[in-house]
Amino acid sequence: MAGLSLNSASCVRSVSKFGECRLCEMICPVEAIEIASESLPAINLFSCVGCGGCAGICPTEALILDNFNVTEFFFAFASEAESLVSCQKNLPCIAALNVEHLIALASLKNGVALDMGHCETCSIAFTCKGQIEKNAHEANYILEAMFSSARVLMQDVAYEDERIASRSSRRDFFQTFTLQQALKAKKEFDRNIEIATDEFQEHSIHDLNIASVRRKELTNKRKLLFTALKRAAKPEMYHVVDADALSFTSQKLLDPSTCTACQMCYRICPSGALSSDVKNSKIDFDPFLCLRCHLCHDVCESNAIQMSPTYNIKEFFEPTAQNLVCFDLKNCHECGLSFSSLQGETLCRRCQIEEDEAKALWGIG
Repeated sequence: MAGLSLNSASCVRSVSKFGECRLCEMICPVEAIEIASESLPAINLFSCVGCGGCAGICPTEALILDNFNVTEFFFAFASEAESLVSCQKNLPCIAALNVEHLIALASLKNGVALDMGHCETCSIAFTCKGQIEKNAHEANYILEAMFSSARVLMQDVAYEDERIASRSSRRDFFQTFTLQQALKAKKEFDRNIEIATDEFQEHSIHDLNIASVRRKELTNKRKLLFTALKRAAKPEMYHVVDADALSFTSQKLLDPSTCTACQMCYRICPSGALSSDVKNSKIDFDPFLCLRCHLCHDVCESNAIQMSPTYNIKEFFEPTAQNLVCFDLKNCHECGLSFSSLQGETLCRRCQIEEDEAKALWGIG
């Protein structure tokens, strides 16, 4: 068992009931996370081994381990001369690191090595190892496109820490992250009692603070990547890469002929990658802020917004907001408020609904 928390307001499934993200459930090797239809993740803390794979794969960093902070690890590791990342040395599982972490660390340290030597005997490797390999290949693809000589290497080092070498199982090792400090404070003691309950803890959308759900925040891993890229040499030319090879960001295309100006895409975007102005007269998109959470696609009923098949590495070094569409603004003949007119309408949507309802009551076709 291990301590894992869900920041419900950050989970993309809290923003829209149409959100389809199930990444945390899919990667969990012990089935400690369950997601019912139109619900937030439910967590069985007793079953959780604290590998951090769910936290690493979550696009909005909504899942947090009690005893491992990936941002603190990042700064500590970046300041060391050592370049080996190992599940037996400095983190619970390498799957806790996202592609962005790997790119940033490799860029700052001119390379990083991932210790894969324990994966063959690890009971959770059947989900986590594949994700680690995928992350490493993707990170190297981006580093090569950046003309960086740094690489993420996967090596069978099989590092052994004498303090845990005698432990018989990976589950025992993961438990040390919780048990080592279990009685240091009452808060931690109470937390361990909570963890010991062998049942799923559900999270309700109805309990959320609406203001916290609406807050636009950039993830720490994106901030770390941005910090590392600012210290990296700019390429002499910028490659345009295959968008399908990227899991953490994207570029968007929008079809003005099918967009209904419903405002949903930029209102639910958790990072502010999609935005508009005070008059809602346009939709802009900043690729570097995109988390590829897919929410904007999930809520677009007309499928007007699409993923671009390519991504320009220039956005890593010179991020710019791109205009996807501009709307013709008119003043409603009924209420006088400004609205986006798509086909020359003279009434805003609210007044048009009221007009249609009145006609229905009057029996006018």
